[in-house]
Amino acid sequence: MTAPRRPVTRALVTLIEEATGRPCGTGALPRIRAGGAWVPAVVPYTVLDSLPGTFSGPPLADWHADVAWSYQVTSVGEREDQAEWLADRVRAGIVGRTRGQWTRELALPQGRVIDRELHYDSAGEPSVSAAGAIVSYVQRFTITVTPS
Repeated sequence: MTAPRRPVTRALVTLIEEATGRPCGTGALPRIRAGGAWVPAVVPYTVLDSLPGTFSGPPLADWHADVAWSYQVTSVGEREDQAEWLADRVRAGIVGRTRGQWTRELALPQGRVIDRELHYDSAGEPSVSAAGAIVSYVQRFTITVTPS
């Protein structure tokens, strides 16, 4: 049976927030609790978007046993150095290793992470809107999970 995606997404949001010390939204601008209400987070912050997954597994058995869930993390800042700093922390948090072990745990209740890959790492992209200038830095990761 394939490991479900939602627990991976939740664990990844937690990992990103712990690695960066900044809020992470799922598919949208993150919201934080302030004065008893939920308000939009101020920059810098990250947004995690789900991308298509791929399935594999042992031949002659359940070839849908393993799943590679893909994600895009967008680091948003007011300046290029701010977005780059945040992207560096995201990268180190998700794929960083120390002595052959992942630097940060990505524990799942219904599966085991067997691989983490960084596939795309852009430079900061500035954009200007009525609200002011922002810089976004996009990274794409794949998290491969097998049932536990």
